[in-house]
Amino acid sequence: MPGPDITRPKNKRAASFFFLLVRCAIWAGATIAALAQPFAGYAEWKPSQFQSELVQSELVQSELAPPVQFQSQPVPSQPLQSQSGAPPAPAASSNQPQAPDENGTFVIRKDVDEVLLHATVVDDKQHIVTNLDRSAFTVFEDGKPQNIISFRHEDIPVAMGIVIDNSGSMREKRAKVNQAALNLVRSSNPQDEVFVVNFNDEYYLDQDFTNDLLKLKEALEKIDAKGGTALYEAVVASAENFKNAKLERKVLFVVTDGEDNASRETLEQAVKQLQGENGPSVYAIGILGDEEHPKRARRALEIIAQRTGGLAFFPKTLDEVDEISRQVAHDIRNQYTIGYKPTNPRTSGGFRAIRVEAKVKGHGKLVVRTKSGYYAGIQPAAPGSR
Repeated sequence: MPGPDITRPKNKRAASFFFLLVRCAIWAGATIAALAQPFAGYAEWKPSQFQSELVQSELVQSELAPPVQFQSQPVPSQPLQSQSGAPPAPAASSNQPQAPDENGTFVIRKDVDEVLLHATVVDDKQHIVTNLDRSAFTVFEDGKPQNIISFRHEDIPVAMGIVIDNSGSMREKRAKVNQAALNLVRSSNPQDEVFVVNFNDEYYLDQDFTNDLLKLKEALEKIDAKGGTALYEAVVASAENFKNAKLERKVLFVVTDGEDNASRETLEQAVKQLQGENGPSVYAIGILGDEEHPKRARRALEIIAQRTGGLAFFPKTLDEVDEISRQVAHDIRNQYTIGYKPTNPRTSGGFRAIRVEAKVKGHGKLVVRTKSGYYAGIQPAAPGSR
């Protein structure tokens, strides 16, 4: 007789075991999917929330810091305008610390409570002295000695404004004046940032900050010599343009051949604006040979230069202007930068008189030239303001 059939019972048990494994796998997969679902939702939610916050942050920043706009036509009560109509560079924030940028351009890192002075030291023969250290200097504000917290003596790049008279009487002088201005830039630090303002009874920002000599040359050649001389408005408007500067040191190089006869600003108002905190030093050239009131014109330029820590020059001939421009470059590149924290809080406002002394063995009497003071809390204001 054939033996008992045991094949099917064995196959039945194997099938049952197989189906049990399948059921367990399905249950495990469903369980894992259920547990993973909240994490998958979190992964989807988090990036969208971050993107939303980033967009919101950008909107807030754009509302707090709108870009500076320059008008294309000259309006005396507004900031500088450009004859070319080109928009200016965005304003740099004055509240952010400054440091070398990605291109290696050097800027000064300035403490928010620090007053910076840029000083030139000359001996009794009017030779510039360049070998002094920090201990040689004493700073006085309103007659009280101040604690020096920073000191530098190196060729630090500057933000420079070239401000050239474009009135009718300058027509035959502009070629040599323009050449002198370009030689000033060539003799200066190659990292300087320079803008050009041409003025008559209006003022025009014909080139915003650049170190491109070709662009500066093109701006200086925008000669339309006519009209009067609004010198005070031009220098105040130029001081206002320094709000766009990345560099801490600021210089105005001004060339004119006459007395101001077209500004709504007075000399006193112009000087006050230039003496705002961290205002520019003014180097002025007065070509006054044919001026009707040479003494008044000369005195105005001397006051502007002296109170801002610069110099005023009065060449006898036009040929001397180029040499003066090179002298200005030498002066700028050999200054000391001295920083101190005022003992009198800035919140009290008002004008602060400054005096700096330098004494060291081996030298006779030394004269320190820097700004004569500043108005605490006052930044350069728009021209035409009162």
